[in-house]
Amino acid sequence: MTVTSFDPNAETISMTATAQGYFIKKLAAESKKGSDKIIRLSTKKSGCTGYAYVLDFVDGPEENDDQVEAAAGITLSVAVDALKMLRGTEIDLVTEGINKVIKFNNPNVTAECGCGESFSVS
Repeated sequence: MTVTSFDPNAETISMTATAQGYFIKKLAAESKKGSDKIIRLSTKKSGCTGYAYVLDFVDGPEENDDQVEAAAGITLSVAVDALKMLRGTEIDLVTEGINKVIKFNNPNVTAECGCGESFSVS
């Protein structure tokens, strides 16, 4: 088992080694389908608390997206309107029972709904 520390003061978006491995495999699988994809991270208004995370495999960044190197070999395209609320977020992949779940360790979150699908920031 490897222990990593989460830095809530980080100015960028990062990934754990587990998440990095997962996304490298997913990007490779997407590329085999015929086109290179990138990962786009954004938020949308959703749920009872306010916002939900959105991860998409897309052909390229949208016009106002910022490019963030989340881990070696993985650049995220981040929606500019979501960047402030996502700054310092660590993306992780955890096992819950028999499922693997992407988790967002976001230091900007002030409240989350009970099911973990939505969050709010101040």
